[in-house]
Formats: sequence, structure tokens, C-alpha cells
Amino acid sequence: MHTPSPQLLRALRATLSTPTILRNTPRLPTTILSSRRNNSYIPNRPTRMIPRAHSHKPASRDRGPKSSEDTQTDFNALDVLANVPAPTTAIDACLDSGFHLNSGVKITGGDGMMLVGGEAFAWRPWKAGEGNETKDDVSAKAGMLNAKGQFELSEEAWGLLSVVWPRPDMLIIGLGASMYPLSPETKRQINSLGIRVEIQDTRNAAAQFNLLATERGVTEIAAAMIPIGWKGRS
Repeated sequence: MHTPSPQLLRALRATLSTPTILRNTPRLPTTILSSRRNNSYIPNRPTRMIPRAHSHKPASRDRGPKSSEDTQTDFNALDVLANVPAPTTAIDACLDSGFHLNSGVKITGGDGMMLVGGEAFAWRPWKAGEGNETKDDVSAKAGMLNAKGQFELSEEAWGLLSVVWPRPDMLIIGLGASMYPLSPETKRQINSLGIRVEIQDTRNAAAQFNLLATERGVTEIAAAMIPIGWKGRS
């Protein structure tokens, strides 16, 4: 019988010194085992998401220098109605005693005007109603405001709207230099004709009429304007 070689003896000694529980267990890398002991490596651990604080807000909306590209669009100068001709009844100027229209027509003498269906009509609503035609203009104009400070006219003042066809969809009323509430009775009279009503001071009413009449047409938008020289009761 031959004597075991030194290599075989070292192998047997190493096998006997290994614990039984780890003999058939696959060995993990030393770096992973040491990391688990220190609890610094935990696989598939969810990471807490901390929202970033936006403490540095932009000082302005300026996004940098203006581009030099030829294809850049200046949206501030964009006008979708640039090629649409203004109606002939567009209001060019509002005066204390009348109006100037785009067609060259001038309404003077303190008269108001109605713009319906592309036509301009001189309008004296303070003379409409029983007994008003005998009053002087100052007292008659003051009578367009009722005791509650509301703009109120008799039904005869809207007679033109009752005979025109097709009737406009909206009537814009300019109430002189200031704004006054419209009386419920006057609003009911206009709405009974199937016409919506908007009230403004005369300058803003003229600007609104010019825009809407250009966009929607003069058959859809009508206007009733009092000169800006009328300020109601003081």
C-alpha cells in the first residue's frame, strides 16, 4: 500500500475543516457578503424621491435675445383681420356733438346715430315718447335717466329695429362719456325683438362695433350711439 501524497492530505484536511452547513451551499463573492454584514447593500430597495425645490424663479419672461431668423413670426403684430375691409359704417371718430364714419359721413349737431344693416341713421332718442318732442334738448336728454339712474327710453326709440329684416343678432349701445345701467324695461323691449344687447361708454362701444362688424358683418351687429358730450344728470 502506497503512502498518500502530500497534495491529497492537504485536500482532506481542508475538507474536514469546512463547516457542514456551508459544504453544499454556493459561495457568494466576498465583497457582497461583507457588504451585507455592514447593511450598506440592500438589493431592490425603493429609493425615496425628494422633489426639487424651485427656489430660483425667473425674474422675467424674456427667453433670451431676439432671433435673427427670417422665418420667425412676430405674434404681437399678427392681425387676422388685416386683409378684411372695414365696413363703411365703421366709426372713425367720436365727438362731443356727433360722429365721423369711415364712409365720410358726418353726424353733427348733437344727434346720436343708429347703425343698422350697413346704413347710418341720425337718432334722437330723447325726443321719442309722448310729450318729449315739446321739451328742450337739455331737459329731454336728462330724462333719458330714470329716478334710479338707469338709462331708459320709450319703446318708440327702438322703432327702426322692429321694421328692419333680417334683424341683427346684437345691439351695442354707447351711453355717452360714462357708463350707466340699462333699465330692465328697456332691456326687455330690445330682447323682445330677438336682439341681444351690450352697453358701454360711447368710445368703447364704437371700438367694439368696429371689431365685431368687421368680423361678423353689419347685418349681425347694430349700434345705437349717444355723443360723448352727453353726461347724464350731474
